[in-house]
Amino acid sequence: MALKSPLKIRLGEAVAKGTINNETLGYFIGRTYLFLAGLGIDKERLRFRQHLQNEMAHYAADCWDAEIECSYGWVECVGLADRSAYDLKAHTEKSAVPLVAHETYPEPRELEKLVITPAKRELGLAFKKNQKMIVEALEVMSEAEAMELKAHLESEGKAPFQVCTLGQTVTLTKDMVSISKEIKKEHQRVFTPSVIEPSFGIGRIIYCLYEHCFYTRPSKAGDEQCNVFRFPPLLAPIKCTVFPLVQNEKYEVTAQFISKSLTGAGISHKIDITGTSIGKRYARTDELGVPFAITVDSETSVTIRERDSKEQIRVSVEEVASVVKEVTEGQSTWADVLWRYPTHTANTTDD
Repeated sequence: MALKSPLKIRLGEAVAKGTINNETLGYFIGRTYLFLAGLGIDKERLRFRQHLQNEMAHYAADCWDAEIECSYGWVECVGLADRSAYDLKAHTEKSAVPLVAHETYPEPRELEKLVITPAKRELGLAFKKNQKMIVEALEVMSEAEAMELKAHLESEGKAPFQVCTLGQTVTLTKDMVSISKEIKKEHQRVFTPSVIEPSFGIGRIIYCLYEHCFYTRPSKAGDEQCNVFRFPPLLAPIKCTVFPLVQNEKYEVTAQFISKSLTGAGISHKIDITGTSIGKRYARTDELGVPFAITVDSETSVTIRERDSKEQIRVSVEEVASVVKEVTEGQSTWADVLWRYPTHTANTTDD
């Protein structure tokens, strides 16, 4: 399998072909893909690998790993196991208490029902003290297992039967169990719930995120490379920075006012009132992965600069917090706000 190229296929098609065990597992694979891509993981360096039979956990009906490519190669970062009803069935067999759920129908339904009737007398004579566990195992069989056992008994008169609680396989004869299908009127559906178990390796995901989000770009002068983390606004730990264009008491008062507005809106930010050049302050925030920089160049309006495109818009001081909040919380995108606010062309050197 390691020598084969990954196959690109739609989730619906993979479920329909039986490659993915069921729709619910397919749903979790899709949600995991969207989650990782939303964090900033490169979609071209993300894949899902199905476990081979010799590495499948004993409880799993199907299992997939989300693998992310980084400097260490392809690393398993998420495990998605379809445990089916293994846990509840095992508890049921041990406790003799049916752990099932009930769905009541609005109207009674006529359904074809699987009927399994163990012959307790014959089983008791043949297996003595193990009779109870064999009866319980027969009663919790799935329809597929039951029909396979029925076919085996009818063709050969006997069939092997695995009893998990005994940890062994017994041989049943045709007179020990009756398996049939009958039409019955039902008022509710009784079923054993299945479980999908997702497991996320947060440390591995964060490491891969650092690698996928990091890049360098030349400074405006072209004499050095600037480091940048392209963290999505929703994920970035610091959402924006605030600094006056130049050291000016009025600009600093406005910067403090904006800082208080951002704090009130629950937006994490940094304020920088040092005399360092604007280009170097932009470079600092880019290296930290801060998506937006607010530059105070007047007392009534400011510019908001987007990290990756370096595009800027002009916004009134009163609107700054609300604009940053809606973009960093995912209510709108930077493209959306570009339509609503006038763009600004910087005259300063942006290093």
